[in-house]
Amino acid sequence: MEAYLDHAATTYALEEVAELVKQVSTKDFGNPSSKHRKGIEAENILKEGAERIAKTLRCAPKNVIFTSGGTESNNTAIMGTVLGNRRRGKHIVTTGFEHSAIYKPLEFLKQYFDCEITYLPVDEKGHVSPADLKDAIREDTVLVSVMMVNNEIGSKEDVETLANVVKKVDPKIVFHTDAIQAYGKYQLDMRGSEIDLLSVSGHKIHGPKGTGFLYVKDHTKVLPLIYGGGQQRGFRSGTDNVPGVAGLGLAAERIYENHKEKTEHLYDLKQYTIGKLLEMDGVQVNGMDLDAWKKDPGIAVRTTAPHVISVGVDGVQSEVFLHALEDRGVYVSSGSACSSNQPGLSSTLQAIGLDKEMLYSTIRLSFCFESTREEVDYALEQMRELIPFLRRYTRK
Repeated sequence: MEAYLDHAATTYALEEVAELVKQVSTKDFGNPSSKHRKGIEAENILKEGAERIAKTLRCAPKNVIFTSGGTESNNTAIMGTVLGNRRRGKHIVTTGFEHSAIYKPLEFLKQYFDCEITYLPVDEKGHVSPADLKDAIREDTVLVSVMMVNNEIGSKEDVETLANVVKKVDPKIVFHTDAIQAYGKYQLDMRGSEIDLLSVSGHKIHGPKGTGFLYVKDHTKVLPLIYGGGQQRGFRSGTDNVPGVAGLGLAAERIYENHKEKTEHLYDLKQYTIGKLLEMDGVQVNGMDLDAWKKDPGIAVRTTAPHVISVGVDGVQSEVFLHALEDRGVYVSSGSACSSNQPGLSSTLQAIGLDKEMLYSTIRLSFCFESTREEVDYALEQMRELIPFLRRYTRK
């Protein structure tokens, strides 16, 4: 048996999504910039993709800009906003809790454009203080970026409240959120929202890899990062990825069908899994309010995202544990799939004040709406067998 429990890293494409991508790639393959019928058909496919996504956000299709994925969406939001509004100021506020697709463009802006960056702390559950955010805003603040759902521990940030704090201080400050782990897990309504920019990745919602989009609120000034033929109203040049957009639009539509039932299934599975994990000796769940859990696990688990669990295993190295589980057909991660390619300890786990030893001993389990209790039980069985065995070889 196999148990793939790494859906926060990537999901499989739905079969009908893959079929649609194939059809558009092989039959409806026109260039939407062409004036003939094939081009018009391709343009209509793009419009349909945008309309499908716009319905999930309750926004206009024109507010959806297609990208190559979450990294490009985040880079465009960060660098495009700062470069497009550089006369206003060079100060940026973010958290010590973001994805590398936020940190890296910030480092670039600091190095080459002399931007100043304030990194807000988070508490042990991964939450930013609205008061800290308000205090960090300056006259030259141009952008605030806060992740909606953390990709490593699954903490849910109240970005609407934070955006309101920012706009009350200065409506001209642009508020961006990385919603890559939140989209498809939460109902998002951009009507009346103070969020200006929102990043999404296709392969996190059973869409094609290499697809994503950036929601851009009306009248938000963002400088394009890619120039050429002026596609997407000049916002993002380059021949449109028509098959990818078609698949992304369909995946977005499908992920929100029967959404309440899907979310409840994920929460039930997460609650069950956490309960079993906490029964194991020397195992902890990071980012959870354990006092609230003891009072009511059902309520406590719903204060976090429904699909991510961060698990610390005392006395077992995360990389060793990961590969031992892999040998038994259980697939998890030792943190963010992107950050695992880079040396160093997890900035997320450090930000929540995790004990130093646990920084080396944490894995992540993550589910999708089709994950089953059978998969979880199999994974838990392998963990119970492996942990005592691995501890004998890692403890001095």
